[in-house]
Amino acid sequence: MKLLVGLGNPGDKYSATRHNIGFMVAEQVARCHRVVLKKKGYQGIYGVGRVGTCETTVLLPQTFMNCSGSSVNAAYRSLGIEPGDLIVIYDDLDLPFGRLRVKTDGGHGGHNGLRDIVAVLGCKDFVRLRVGIGRPEHGNVTGHVLSRFSTNEQKLLPQLLDTAADAVERILSSGATEAMNSFNNYNLLD
Repeated sequence: MKLLVGLGNPGDKYSATRHNIGFMVAEQVARCHRVVLKKKGYQGIYGVGRVGTCETTVLLPQTFMNCSGSSVNAAYRSLGIEPGDLIVIYDDLDLPFGRLRVKTDGGHGGHNGLRDIVAVLGCKDFVRLRVGIGRPEHGNVTGHVLSRFSTNEQKLLPQLLDTAADAVERILSSGATEAMNSFNNYNLLD
């Protein structure tokens, strides 16, 4: 069993914001593989199905971003997941919009959702898919992450979600190293 977690904030107010790109990618993976996200548990909404060749639980924590650790930990412990079987998808300010990065460990990079997951799990050697949302021009980080994508970005968003979903499938089918080799140089804007 693999555990795929998309990070975001619950509720319509946040549904199409940059901070919810993790939710969007996880939902795209679920759609592509017919995993229905309707079950309630693990302090989130989840579904179970096959993603590629792997039995996978897709989880959208409903705890708000900064408290994601309790939801992830509930699923992680209940499913008996090892760190290498956990994949967390989240927004990254340090990557320009349209860029992807796969990592297998490291710090939280200032991301509060990831910070909480690392603190609650007590480990940091799980797979991460960072999806670039870029930094704001004028320094209002909170306003930027909670804002909607620009008109130009919205036109490109479906392609970015498809490519990020492909990266998740590659992680699951071939491993994180293969996914890094294939997607870490990806730039939607090239």
